[in-house]
Amino acid sequence: MKRKTELLIPASSPEVLKTAVRYGADAVYIGGEAFSLRAKAQNFTIPEMKECVAFAHERGVRVYVTANILAHNADLPQAEAYFSELRDEKVGMDALIISDPALFMLAKKILPEVELHVSTQANNVNYGTFLFWHSMGAKRVVTGRELSLEEIREIRAHIPDEMEIETFIHGAMCISYSGRCLLSNFMTGRDANQGACTHPCRWKYSVMEETRPGEYYPVLETERGTFLFNSKDLNMIEHIPELIDAGIDSFKIEGRMKTALYVATVARTYRMAIDDYNRDPELYKSRLDFYKTEIGKCTYREFTTGFFFGKPGSDAQIYDSNTYVKNYIYLGTTERTGADIPEGYFALEQKNKFSVGEEIEIMGRDGTDRLVTVESILNEAGEAQESAPHPKQRLFVKLSEMPEDQEILRKPAE
Repeated sequence: MKRKTELLIPASSPEVLKTAVRYGADAVYIGGEAFSLRAKAQNFTIPEMKECVAFAHERGVRVYVTANILAHNADLPQAEAYFSELRDEKVGMDALIISDPALFMLAKKILPEVELHVSTQANNVNYGTFLFWHSMGAKRVVTGRELSLEEIREIRAHIPDEMEIETFIHGAMCISYSGRCLLSNFMTGRDANQGACTHPCRWKYSVMEETRPGEYYPVLETERGTFLFNSKDLNMIEHIPELIDAGIDSFKIEGRMKTALYVATVARTYRMAIDDYNRDPELYKSRLDFYKTEIGKCTYREFTTGFFFGKPGSDAQIYDSNTYVKNYIYLGTTERTGADIPEGYFALEQKNKFSVGEEIEIMGRDGTDRLVTVESILNEAGEAQESAPHPKQRLFVKLSEMPEDQEILRKPAE
């Protein structure tokens, strides 16, 4: 049985969701204002969810809502009210992503028509666990990131054909087992399992001897530095055939805190790679260098293949820095439909600085990039300005080539 591969993209806001849809997502996952493991993301109000679900469905894209915290007693009445609101407001999402059995049972009772997907937080690392969740009514289970491709193949062989496997294939890796981290709660009082992670795995650490307070000694795990828990980012763009062969239904991208540029770059690159492979495996193979170059144009922390080909070694960590590699800068998304837009211009909510005379790129949704020159910038009063230095300022811009509506603009980082 040949399984259809779904490309599942994260979205932190309505703007990013629409970008994901336009740049190739088959499905998008979002968080509401409650019960999501990304409490610091912008997240979605109920009206925004309804609008975005309608937008996605009109374009044949599915939307999944996360409710994947590990619940305490006080959370249960609130979760019941939240699921009831999703039902009563007719949000229309295609699935809920849940890790806690109590929330799973509440959702099953209140929203019986909505698919239930079991989050990676539930520690899903064997086929017995998959069969358990299937018997409870789950349509899909997200594998733990600790699994190899061989283990995923074995799970596929032991579960019903109609049960779906979702697997993270790109993005940040968590230092803790299936993301169940206690470091943040212990060190800051902010519980990662309730959506408030402070990411202490990315911090720099030293040793202090108890009789010498204030004297800090570097912890040299290697001669390069002191970032003990800082994992490289997962990247499987070179291994689409192996992922498909393992029987994975949904290729999941991590990143519900990421920008529209990141989402557009990753969604577009994986879309091309999956489509090229399905069209002709030799075409995919011949374009590997292109995919690697493209995926490197988003922010990342160096890359690893994680646990897919066996347990990662010391080269899966970054010891000398916790900063991102950033090759491109997001300038904004084009808007051509506003009644106030002057002839020959488009509107833009500026995200980062650019100037008249500068060369920038238009990211085409078809995989092509067009290098253009900024010819003119006007503010909302119609006054010319030489640069766009103020984030979130609404501007009217003329380029040497008119972009399409809702295309991403970017430029190389200096």
